[in-house]
Amino acid sequence: MSADRPVVLAAITGAHGIGGEVRLKLFGEGAGGLKRYRAFNDGKLTVQSLRDDGKGGAIARFAESTDRNTAEKLRGTALSVPRSTLPPLAPGEYYHADVIGLPAVSATGEALGTVIAVDNFGAGDVLEIERPVGEDGRKHRFMVPMRVESVPEWDEVRLVVDDGWAEG
Repeated sequence: MSADRPVVLAAITGAHGIGGEVRLKLFGEGAGGLKRYRAFNDGKLTVQSLRDDGKGGAIARFAESTDRNTAEKLRGTALSVPRSTLPPLAPGEYYHADVIGLPAVSATGEALGTVIAVDNFGAGDVLEIERPVGEDGRKHRFMVPMRVESVPEWDEVRLVVDDGWAEG
C-alpha cells in the first residue's frame, strides 16, 4: 500500500450561505477528525475554518472559495489527504481504504475476488467481496463480517477469508 495514496475523508455537497462556505458529507470520525488537516487535494483547497453542522456533517470555508458561485462549483468534490498523514492505528485496527481493493483468498489459497466495499449495519464492519466473472458472464458478490473468525488475517497484499465464509 502506498503511503502517499490519497484517502477521501469527506465530500462537498453544496454551498452554505452566500460567503463561499460549503457543506461537507463526512466519511470518517466527524468534523473533529478533519480539523487536523490544513489542506486537501494536494494543497488545492486550503482550510480557513471548519465546524460541525450539528447534523453529522460539517461546514467549511476554503481560501479558494470566496462566494456562493465558487462554492457551488465545488459541489461533488471529494476531499482527500495522503494516506501517510492519517493517525497511526493500534494492532487489529484498519482504515477502510486499506482493505478496499485487496484481493481476497481462502485459507487454502483459492482466489475469491476483490474487496469492493466496507459496510456497517450496526453490528460491526462487513466486507463486500466481488468474485471474478463467472460462467454466466456476471460478477457475483458475497459479504463477510470483519471478525477474526471469518477474516483471520490481512495485510497490505491480501485478505484471507476462512473457508467456511467463502461463498461459492
